[in-house]
Amino acid sequence: MIVDLPDTTTTELSKRLVKIRSEVGAMALSRVLTLVVVVDDVEAEEAITIANEASRQHPCRIIVIVQGETRGRARLDGQIRVGGDAGASEVVVARLVGRVVAHADSIVTPLLLADSPIVVWWPRHAPKAPAKDPIGSMAQRRITDSVYLAKNPRTALRRLADAYAAGDTDLAWGRITRWRGLLAAALDQAPYESVESAVVVGAPDSPSADLLAAWLHARLKCPVRLRRSKESSGVIAVELTRASGVLELHRPVNGNAATLSTPGQPDRTIALAHRSDAECLAEELRRLDPDDVYQEALTVGLAGVGTARS
Repeated sequence: MIVDLPDTTTTELSKRLVKIRSEVGAMALSRVLTLVVVVDDVEAEEAITIANEASRQHPCRIIVIVQGETRGRARLDGQIRVGGDAGASEVVVARLVGRVVAHADSIVTPLLLADSPIVVWWPRHAPKAPAKDPIGSMAQRRITDSVYLAKNPRTALRRLADAYAAGDTDLAWGRITRWRGLLAAALDQAPYESVESAVVVGAPDSPSADLLAAWLHARLKCPVRLRRSKESSGVIAVELTRASGVLELHRPVNGNAATLSTPGQPDRTIALAHRSDAECLAEELRRLDPDDVYQEALTVGLAGVGTARS
């Protein structure tokens, strides 16, 4: 069910939400948080689709702030989606035009669920300091996507590191959760040797490769080098050198399975599919406390990662 409210106000949006709940039975009491999505008009529908998929694991109210042209008469065009058009959530879309674009926080505030955590997600272009942004400052968690913040992934991550505040996170971090789990499990088996050095191979536009290398440096306290591959396919391989030889986890370009090679043992094939944005967003919505491991990788480990030629 989709209800359009052109040239409206937040008061009218709130009243209509109450009326719809009484008519169709959409209960806000089951919502566990409020997810605020700040996006341009071009990417709005894609972002709503991703948020709806993530909401199936975390029922929530989704408030989508669509930032339009700052010129022209101040205007708020509202839309409410419930039922099959909203996943396991209720979606409030607020398209802003004119001077009201600069006051998006005043649009968000009346639409928030009472006494529920707030998470803000910027699917594309995020502010330089998310925690100091008027909407970001309301939230317990702030989610960016460094893939879109700069052409050079290291530049994007350094920008996030400089502005880091407790509660910040990034979808590029969620994309390497399975890599981190597999590597930790591999090192938790005999011969229990310390890692002398590590190499991460990743695509030239992949901040996930930088974060994985940063995590290894912060956790293992060993030299880590990042090699850029010509293929644009995220993380491609990790090599961990120990006294007994090299442990390697390699995923072919565009593949969904990886090969784990360990000295003295037969190679093993392990499922390692590329994660969707909806999966990564759902993972970040599972926790509302600061991610200390991400903070350490971003603010400490990243500076110690060296780079190598392709």
